[in-house]
Amino acid sequence: MKAVVFAYHNMGLIGIEKLLHHGFSIPLVFTHEDSAAENVWFGSVRDLCARHGIPSVSPQNPNTQEWVGRISSLAPDYLFSFYYRHMLSKDILAIPRYGAYNLHGSLLPKYRGRAPVNWVIIKGETITGVTLHEMEVKPDAGAIVSQIAVPIDMEDTALSLFGKLEQAAGRLLDGCLPAMKNGVFQKTPQDLSQGSYYSGRRPADGRIDWRAAAVEVYNLIRGVTRPYPGAFGYLQERQVIIWRSTLAEECAAQPGLITVRNQEALIGCGHGSIAPREIEVDARVMQDRELFEFFKNHEGEIMR
Repeated sequence: MKAVVFAYHNMGLIGIEKLLHHGFSIPLVFTHEDSAAENVWFGSVRDLCARHGIPSVSPQNPNTQEWVGRISSLAPDYLFSFYYRHMLSKDILAIPRYGAYNLHGSLLPKYRGRAPVNWVIIKGETITGVTLHEMEVKPDAGAIVSQIAVPIDMEDTALSLFGKLEQAAGRLLDGCLPAMKNGVFQKTPQDLSQGSYYSGRRPADGRIDWRAAAVEVYNLIRGVTRPYPGAFGYLQERQVIIWRSTLAEECAAQPGLITVRNQEALIGCGHGSIAPREIEVDARVMQDRELFEFFKNHEGEIMR
């Protein structure tokens, strides 16, 4: 079986490796150029392709007639998308003999759209997963081939959860690619009325609303901590990024109020408080005693 692949990120690496492991030939891979404005903490699809002798390209727009013609000339049996960031046109999706399939990092139809690994933590979910589904012009809406559920722990960050999803994606592909190679497999239509859709996130979306419940603030912090841009507030005019925190039982009298109790700094929320464990101010990272002394010097002030 021949598959043209659209891939990026670690999921792209896993997808390509699994296709090769299960005997698919890959005549061409579409990927992305890394952006200097992005923290590139994941592996390189381009380098993986070079090691396997697979041609790779990274056009800004894969949907031009030139690329549609190139893909058609390859006569692929399948098209796979593994964390590729561009939407693909109906002309491209119509090319492969057995269809086009995308690997998505949630249990569809929940959390369709962008940044699902961040959103599920921010929203306080306790379970998510990975889904392989048929591609349609409408994003993440096609029939489901396979899913694997993954539990979310209260200590998980987006990065630790992503690692769990990578492992689940490998198991999922091992389970369904043999049948797909034979061209005989089941697909289950999605009921989109039972799902949800979320858009992409920007660094500015990490701004903390101290009027929210402490658990919501805690979830935001762990949902956008490293390698993502981080959750933050302001102390006077200084940005304070909170990379790690824990929930505290004490309730402050006012959202954003800084208090000090038993060698621990607390910040009040709409209900409950958080205890910062690692912060960054003016490019200086602080933990433990240094962090405590910083907040002690600002006791009684209001984070905003």
